[in-house]
This record gives sequence, structure tokens and C-alpha cells, in this order.
Amino acid sequence: MTPAPALWETDRPMTTLALKYRPRLLSDLVGQEGSVKALANALKRAKESGKIHQAYLFAGVRGTGKTSTARILARALNCAEGPTATPCGVCDPCRAAEQPDSSLDIVEIDAASRASVADARALREQVQTRPAFCRYRIYIIDEVHMLSTEAFNALLKVIEEPPPHAIFVLATTELQDVPDTIKSRVQIFPFRLIPVGLIEGRLRHVCEQEGVAAESGSLRLVAEAGQGSMRDALTILDRVISAGDGTVLEEAVREQLGIVSAHLVQGVMSALAIGDTAALVEACRELAEQGADWATFWRELVLAFRDRLEEEARAARGPQELLRWARMLHLLLGRERDLRDSSLPRVVVELALITAAQLPHLAPLDALVSGTAVSGLPTRPSGPPAGPPPVPLKAPQAAPAPEGPRRPAPAPQAPAPVTPRAANGPVSGSPVQLRAVCSEALRQVPGLRALATAPQMASGLQWEPPVLRFQFPGNVRQTLQDFEREKASPHLLAALAAVLPGLKTVDIRFDDEGSPEVSDRPEDRLRREPAFQELLRLSGGEVLEIRRDG
Repeated sequence: MTPAPALWETDRPMTTLALKYRPRLLSDLVGQEGSVKALANALKRAKESGKIHQAYLFAGVRGTGKTSTARILARALNCAEGPTATPCGVCDPCRAAEQPDSSLDIVEIDAASRASVADARALREQVQTRPAFCRYRIYIIDEVHMLSTEAFNALLKVIEEPPPHAIFVLATTELQDVPDTIKSRVQIFPFRLIPVGLIEGRLRHVCEQEGVAAESGSLRLVAEAGQGSMRDALTILDRVISAGDGTVLEEAVREQLGIVSAHLVQGVMSALAIGDTAALVEACRELAEQGADWATFWRELVLAFRDRLEEEARAARGPQELLRWARMLHLLLGRERDLRDSSLPRVVVELALITAAQLPHLAPLDALVSGTAVSGLPTRPSGPPAGPPPVPLKAPQAAPAPEGPRRPAPAPQAPAPVTPRAANGPVSGSPVQLRAVCSEALRQVPGLRALATAPQMASGLQWEPPVLRFQFPGNVRQTLQDFEREKASPHLLAALAAVLPGLKTVDIRFDDEGSPEVSDRPEDRLRREPAFQELLRLSGGEVLEIRRDG
């Protein structure tokens, strides 16, 4: 047996690295081990039995090896020693597979330009022609999802019952656009994104073959820029080598790809951590002077934050520290779409960074609930929490709008709470359970989720069929305007009736703020605490849920 050629065919005059180092054997494919193993086994069985499936569908993102694998399969089937997973590479069929355009028995079709039903019918007639020189005639249809519905229908019959000498290999980047009737008649092989580490290793091998020196870390940047596509990574490497006069320099990679220096990204992240808004504004000015791509910078910053959050989690930091990093990361992610759609990306970036910089200055809730004004409220232990924080706050999405003159915080007085009577229906008479089921019922309805916190804010809750009565402290009337307005909504009544059968009406009442009596619930005392109200006002947050430890 003639020995197989080298890993890559480099003796042909080619202009790009992506073509020069194109895979020629199944073993050359990187990151597609599952599909490679399945195809190798199929070729082995074909050698033993003389039978092989005649229709395949390779599906995956661009640059992951679909068309290259189709050509490798054509070579493996037609090799003089085949079908075999290791074609010799020197026989006439193997050499013909290297240049499909000059081979009569390997037909490559671009479905994007030949998508009509007439093209499909012509192909159906052409399929009946026997191969000229090889064992099989291979039809490779690239971007098959571009075919029209009529073309798919015309192609369906021949794929289902092809002549014994015809093999079909379909390739697509949009598997969901291929009709199910086609999918049910082909063997589907997924081509997945190639891991960054594998791409980096292949790029290093290419550099060694080309005699190109590469700085530490530069190939990693190129591999990440490929986003799972080996072809894209090789194309970028080709450009970077040209920019670096035959070497791969990290600075050249960053300049070619518009990647902001790691030092600047880390500086922005450090400024966010300590709330240094002046440093953030200066960093944005420097980015603008460099002509940096704002979307690329944002991606680098988000990835840096993600890595920092992972470090904090592995170090078993306290809940406040982890939640602070998580909130900042959530805010940055929430601004990604705004950044893409805005004609003023610098303004979007500055606004988001300045807003995120204020999060570290928000007072921990433990500091509020440990004060003398609410000394009776239990505090959380210093170790890892047994559950979520006592009062989760929604991270602010933007700086709060200026408000008019604020009414002085009411004195911590309210009438005695209304004692809930035993609930009739599917819930018990426990006030805690009644509040819980009402909150959960509202949370399940998309249009009412914002009202799900109302039952938890009630100082009294009574189920008197067919009326559900809410009693609230007078100082939350403004907060519950939406709940009061929607109390007769059919959707709200239906949601509550699902857990309280027979419910017809929701009654909402507010205490007299001037009453000398005060509700004794710890959560009510927390809401009346002026410092907590100021925290909500400054952060733009809201109370989502209150839980007690123990």
C-alpha cells in the first residue's frame, strides 16, 4: 500500500492559508470527532458489505469543515483501495477529488445560485448518468437550505431512491430551513463550533510549517476571533502575518481586529469595582481617540467581568460581594443591544459604565436591618447564605429621573394589622400561606408579574368568600397605584380565583397614616425605615420578595 501523504497538502500553489491547509483526510478534521468516527465506521462497513447510505446532510456554522468533509468523503468512496477512511491520495480518483471542478464524477452545486425548480429537475435527469471513471458519482450541494420549496420537492424523489452509482452530500448552515421530508431521508451529521484551544493549536502548527514566529498570547486572540470557525481563524492569521511583516505580534492582532488592550479593559473593570467615575470617563475618551470598536470593547469587558465573577464564586465570597458583581455584569449585558442599535455608541457606553459604577456604593441590607430602628428584625449570618438575600433588589437600568419635592417620611405608625381569618378553599388560614399563594398566582400571569409583590406588602389579608380583602399601610399607597387600578381586572380576578375558588371581588384599603398604632411585622418595620426608603429611591430598585431566616 502506498503511504498516505502528509497531514496537509502544501505542494500546490495556493494563495491563502485557509486553502493551503485545507483538510484532506478525516483525521485532519479538528473538533468534529463525533462526525469523523461515524463516517469512518460507515466507510468500514461499506468496504465489508459493499453497501453504503447514499444521502448525507452536513449541518453546522461556517468554516467548521462541511464542504471539506464532503470532498474527503468523495475521495474515500472512490479511492482505488476504497471505500476506506484512509484513502491513498495518489490514485487517479484521489487526485481528481482534490480538484472537483476538473472531475466529471464529483459535481459541486451552489444552491444559492441554482435554487430554481428547473435546476433541480435538470439535476434529477443528470443523476441517471453513470460515472465516467470512478466508482460513484458524488453530488455535493452546498447551502442546500437556499433551494426553493418546488426545488426541494423535485429533488425529494431522487434522494429517496437514488441510482446505485449516485451519492448525495448536502451541506447547510441553516438546518432548521431544510424541510423535514428531506431530513427524514438523509443521515444528518452535526458540525459543531471548534473549541478555542483546538483552533489555537492548529494555528501554532501552521505558523511552524510556515516558519512564522508568534508572540505569546497572540494566537489565542486570533483563535477567539475565529468564533469557532477554523477557516475564519486561518483567514485572520493570514492577514495578521501580512501586517506583522511575517510575524504574529499581539499588538498587530489587536490593531487588525480592533481589540482594546487588556490593560485598558482591566483598568475599566477596576474603576467600576471602586466606583471611580472620573477614570471611566477618561477611559472612554481614550477609546474614542484610538478609534476603538465599541462593540468589541464591550464584549471584552463583559468577558473580563464574567471571569472575575467566576473567581469570586470559586473563592466563596459573601453573598453581598457576589451579588454586587453579578448585578454589574447583568447591567452590562442589558446594554449590549442598546449598543448595537444606537448611533451614539460612546454615549451608551458612558451611561452604562457610570450607572454600574454606583452599584458598589449601595448600602448592604444587613447594615439597614441591624440598626436600632429595626432592631427586632433578624439579620443574616456572616457565612454563606441558606437562601436568597432577604430583600432582593432589581438592578437599576439607568439613573433615576429627578423628583419633585418629597413628602416627609411618615411616622412609623399605622393601625393595628387586620388579622386574617381562616382561608376557605385550597389554602389554609395561615396568613403566610395566603400571601404566598396569592403572590405566586399573580407571578404566573405575564401581564401581572409586577403586582406579585403586593400580597407581601399587605399588613392584613382576609379571605371572606367571595371577597379577598387587602389592608396596606398608608405609606405604600403610591407604590401600589397599579395594583389598586387593576383590582377589577378580569385577568387579575381569574388568576386569584384559580387558587381561591369562588372569588368575585378584591377589596383594597389603606391604613390611616396618622394612627398611633404600628404594625409589628418585621417587613413592615423595614419598609417604614427612612434609610431603606432612601435606598430604594437612590437605586431605582424595588422590593421583589421578603424572606425570613429560620
